[in-house]
Amino acid sequence: MKKIIALSTVLMLFGCNPKGDVKPSTEDEKTFYSVGVLFGERMKSFNLNDKEIQMMSQGLKDAAQNKELAANPEQYRMKVQQLFMKRAKEASEKVKKAGTEYMDKFLKDGGKKTSTGLAYKIVKEGSKKKPKATDKVEVHYEGKLIDGTVFDSSIKRGEKVKFPLNRVIKGWTEGLQLIGEGGKIQLVVPADLGYGDQGAPPKIPGGATLVFDVELFAVLPNDAPKDKMHGVKVNPKKK
Repeated sequence: MKKIIALSTVLMLFGCNPKGDVKPSTEDEKTFYSVGVLFGERMKSFNLNDKEIQMMSQGLKDAAQNKELAANPEQYRMKVQQLFMKRAKEASEKVKKAGTEYMDKFLKDGGKKTSTGLAYKIVKEGSKKKPKATDKVEVHYEGKLIDGTVFDSSIKRGEKVKFPLNRVIKGWTEGLQLIGEGGKIQLVVPADLGYGDQGAPPKIPGGATLVFDVELFAVLPNDAPKDKMHGVKVNPKKK
């Protein structure tokens, strides 16, 4: 939460002008503008209105220029945390609701669902050699939000990836065990089997249901080297 508050404050410095929008012209201005864009991506889910952005920008300006402050931030520290937590929860619940509706449609269109809540369609069964949770696998994958936005794709990068199956999000650990080598599967992963309420900003919002198309090329020995993952990050709850 401290990081969110700090990032949002920096965003307001570069992303708000009470007198109207301005466009960067010099390289330095474009650099500062880019900082604002990067942090702004992380703030989308909070649904800040113009007045709220203006107030945050004014507070940053007053502090940076050593002006008299209109409010004592120490007195509002707890309220700041509560407000951001409330906004984050509201945004997550909205995203979850959309994910549930997507999941229902997916199931009506022939998808199946496990006891954990993972939905899937097996496109190709593959061989009888299926991975266990403790195995390493070599795959191609593409990850999308439910609106079709691709947030990561090893296919587009043109490079297969290898990783321990028990070191990624739960939806992957469970889903890849449903097919064998040479198999293909589509996974619809609810938030509690993916990135939870916190998401993986800026590409994956909190509470997001995710869609993965995965092709399993090989089940590898446990001592096989693993590749660096991109969009399919290591499960944050597993060390």
